[in-house]
Amino acid sequence: MSTDSNFVNHSLPLPAPYGPAGSHHNTGAGGSTSQGVSGALGKGPETANGINTFNTFWCYCVPLLGAYVADEYWGRYKTICWSIGFAILGHVILVISAIPPVITNTNACFGVFMLGVVVMGFGTGGFKPNVSALVVEQIPAVNLRVRTLPSGERVVVDPTITQSRIYHYFYLFINIGALVGQIGMAYAEKYVGFWLAYLLPTVMFMTTPFVMWWGRKRYRQTPPQGSVTSKAVRAFLYVMRDRWSWNPFVFWKRTHDGTLWESVKPSNIEPRFRPKWMTFDDAWVDEVRRGFAACAVFCWYPLYWLAYGQLTNNFTSQASTMTLHGVPNDVVNNLDPFALIIFIPICDALLYPGLRKMGIQFTAIKKITAGFWLAALAMVWAAVIQYYIYKTSPCGTDANNCYTEDGSVSPSPLNVWAQTGCYVLIAFSEIFASITSLEYAYSKAPRNMRSLVQAISLFTNAISAAIAEALNPLAKDPLLIWNYGVFAVLAFAGGCGFIWQFWQLDLEEDVLNNLPEGHVEANEKQLAHLDAAEIGPVRG
Repeated sequence: MSTDSNFVNHSLPLPAPYGPAGSHHNTGAGGSTSQGVSGALGKGPETANGINTFNTFWCYCVPLLGAYVADEYWGRYKTICWSIGFAILGHVILVISAIPPVITNTNACFGVFMLGVVVMGFGTGGFKPNVSALVVEQIPAVNLRVRTLPSGERVVVDPTITQSRIYHYFYLFINIGALVGQIGMAYAEKYVGFWLAYLLPTVMFMTTPFVMWWGRKRYRQTPPQGSVTSKAVRAFLYVMRDRWSWNPFVFWKRTHDGTLWESVKPSNIEPRFRPKWMTFDDAWVDEVRRGFAACAVFCWYPLYWLAYGQLTNNFTSQASTMTLHGVPNDVVNNLDPFALIIFIPICDALLYPGLRKMGIQFTAIKKITAGFWLAALAMVWAAVIQYYIYKTSPCGTDANNCYTEDGSVSPSPLNVWAQTGCYVLIAFSEIFASITSLEYAYSKAPRNMRSLVQAISLFTNAISAAIAEALNPLAKDPLLIWNYGVFAVLAFAGGCGFIWQFWQLDLEEDVLNNLPEGHVEANEKQLAHLDAAEIGPVRG
């Protein structure tokens, strides 16, 4: 969140009458001057970037736990409800960190703020991998089917396209909330203080328990299915038992001989040799194979998220060194959700149908590749802007530490709206890479492991954050041009490597999307909780 970046990066404004006009030392408000920037802790851009990176790492590690609990024990609905409770608590702690008695005590403020970040991570971790899967789960159809319209016309209904549309509009509404919330928070922070900036989303988020209560009997819910995840891991270890090798060439050859997953299908194993845990059918093995293939696709995503991560930290810091014309520096990054709100419907209603009519299959793999390359272009744009900031700033290559006597930033004359191209390119990259990763995780995972595969997709953000933490020394003057340049190269190379590795998988897209639904039997613990009439194979 860009408000967090200002909170950590900049110091509290000087007390009146020394600070900028309209600023408030006790709340961190930046004031009414055009270059008044809000702040609290004053730890600089490198620390602000480090904390943002830690927050990303934490928020995308916890989903693995949230997904495991949902798939194995609680189900998605109950897990989401508990996560909302943690998230509300985290919001309240952030508000406390920003009230005047706390914010003016730097050490106490920092401790309370970090506690809020950690607690909110638990809420995010249970919410993110489950909510989108719960939404799309309301679609009953899972495979291609022919439907006869009232006019007598027979059409093919493709659930994959339906899922794609749902994810696009799910992402659209997320960004409508982000746009409204972040603009409100940015102006609240600038003119009133951080306590109001954090209170606004807290109040809004407190409506979610009522929404979940309203939908408790309306949502289609897949029950948790016990040891399904462990069975998938056991199946993988079973197929790999005779294929490991320290020789990369031998290992590749053994795992790509076309028989890898065939060896764990029950129909290929005599009953007397089958392990007790092998209580699934051949179709479920095909689903698991598809799920592992999806997880392999996500391995390239950390290189994409490295570039995308600049949106929430370094772009905001860069804006504060440019001429703002009265606009809060953390309002500018709302160009990203604004662009998404415009371009998501255009892609859904015009671009994708138009490509299909022309016979161009813009598949998931191709979309993701395009997303990587667009992110690389956004980083090139940012690097060029940073070059001109250094060239025109009164302080040269020390632009982030350039202040006037009253504590206001002494900026480069470069207009802050020059960042627009960065945000538009990042927005397009999100449509192609980020939204598609949600679709891919849902459509390729076994039905009883969707939250877990979704969490693995999200976990690539955490890997990216760990890499970004190592690259954090680049996030300061005078190295910021190198910072953006390195991420541009990594994103472009990631897109090239991605399409090269998964070109063959792309050719199998329709086959993978229309696999028959598999079955796996419930474990003993579940059977004890089911009525006699319900005992039997649990649909996967």
